[in-house]
Amino acid sequence: MDGQLLDVTGWSEAELVGGALLATDNGLWGPGGRSDYIPDPSAEGSCSRYVWNGDTP
Repeated sequence: MDGQLLDVTGWSEAELVGGALLATDNGLWGPGGRSDYIPDPSAEGSCSRYVWNGDTP
């Protein structure tokens, strides 16, 4: 997300904790790839910030 905002309005607690797999053309796999973001482990008990966890085809 690299500073981009993601609207998570209406996401359940389970969805928030599970993170986000976002389609991107800028990741390791190029067009059609996805970037995996997880809740920031240093933000104890909060899912307000996500950090990059890797790319996947």
